[in-house]
Parts: sequence; structure tokens; C-alpha cells
Amino acid sequence: MPKRILQGVVVSDKQEKTVVVKVERRFTHPLFKKTVRRTKNYHAHDEERQFKVGDEVAIEETAPISRLKRWKVVGVVGKA
Repeated sequence: MPKRILQGVVVSDKQEKTVVVKVERRFTHPLFKKTVRRTKNYHAHDEERQFKVGDEVAIEETAPISRLKRWKVVGVVGKA
């Protein structure tokens, strides 16, 4: 099965080798037919600590690295 890839913005880089990425998804509400935005934070592995707050990055699903980390950063989409 292919691994999921999501795009989001780094909101925290204070942890060792970990960044917190905020991912926003948009969908149409089934009853009201209005576009709704939902956000979720993902802890992602950043081995070289090269990503800073505000960077737009792509994260990929991976095997569990720690209690919260199940994603790793695969590349930068836009710099802050």
C-alpha cells in the first residue's frame, strides 16, 4: 500500500529531531454544502534539524519512530 504524503506548515521546532507540522484539509459539509477547514498537528521526524518555523514541508507516513512520531519530513515546499 502506498504511503500517504501530506503538506503543511512547521509550527514548532523546539524538540530534538522533531518538528510539529500543521496540516489543513478542506471539504464540503454534507448537509450545509459549505466548505469547511479542519487542521491537525503531526509530529514528524527531522534528522538534520534543517526545518524552521514557518517552512512549508511535505511529510510521509512511516513506521512508528516514537510514541507520537509516525511521520517523517521528506522535503521543503516553501521556505519561511
